Amino acid sequence: MGQLDSVPTGTMPPSTGYLALMDLAYLRAHPAHLPTFLTHQRIRETPVSGGSICAASRLTLDDGHSVFAKTWPEGAAQPVPAGFFTTEAAGLRWLRDADAVAVPEVLVALPELLAVDWIEPGEPTPAAAERFGRELAALHRSGAPVFGADWPGFVGALDQDNTPDPGPWSTWFAQRRLLPYLRRSVDVGALTATETALVERVIDTIGEYGGDEPPARIHGDLWPGNVVWGLDGRAWLVDPAAHGGHRETDLAQLALFGGAPHLDRILAAYREAWPLADGWRDRVPLHQLHLLLVHTAAFGATWREAVGRCVREVIDGTPGRATVER
Repeated sequence: MGQLDSVPTGTMPPSTGYLALMDLAYLRAHPAHLPTFLTHQRIRETPVSGGSICAASRLTLDDGHSVFAKTWPEGAAQPVPAGFFTTEAAGLRWLRDADAVAVPEVLVALPELLAVDWIEPGEPTPAAAERFGRELAALHRSGAPVFGADWPGFVGALDQDNTPDPGPWSTWFAQRRLLPYLRRSVDVGALTATETALVERVIDTIGEYGGDEPPARIHGDLWPGNVVWGLDGRAWLVDPAAHGGHRETDLAQLALFGGAPHLDRILAAYREAWPLADGWRDRVPLHQLHLLLVHTAAFGATWREAVGRCVREVIDGTPGRATVER
């Protein structure tokens, strides 16, 4: 390796200098050094798919250990929002603390970068789906002190109000999860007066749909792309918008955008571990409405039809069958 001439004094420990090896033990002890190693190409970096917002890569450390890293794309139209990566790290740690479902370990959480343990991808088998259903029930059952969280919220690249709130859930969900994204969607011209009036009707009458429960520990953005099916036979949760919320929200989001593999097995195992309240099927579109409004707020009128269809299902009491495609 060549000498790292431009490394600032004190960036690396004096005992190792520029010959330091970036293995897993070193990374855990010195997470802030990762950007310097990347800048000076001391780590093998392989681009991988990582969603529609961040640049993602697989990092191979000197001991052969792999790490998944996310950074804000160079040349992005806006700078990385303050707290974006540290908020995701807080959510991952909170979910992992429940010791219920598989969640990758956070190795580095910096303002400009997040790195977690690499998950070797596998196939979504029926057995893995059933295990996931049971583990998701255990995660939810571990609970949360209030709705919201002690850290700022993001869903995708949009901020999300996580102000702690004792509830009830229906009022909190209407005011913190539906109304803000309805307003943003209207502001960007993504919804017509018709869809807007229907969503407002749901917000005004949300108490009539039932389902109020104490806060659960939820992922919060659990569309199928945020479940990684591992080679170890487990389903891993990634990219959370974690907070205290309603457990039905996670389950409803799993049915979006084509639906998670073996969703029927996931739900059956979940319900066996922790039965759902009466009427949960009718509330599926209500819980999905939040994430669809996030899409109109973030991506515009392309998602107008999906919101319109969903809100009509809420009002008519006819839940869809995961027909919304991403």
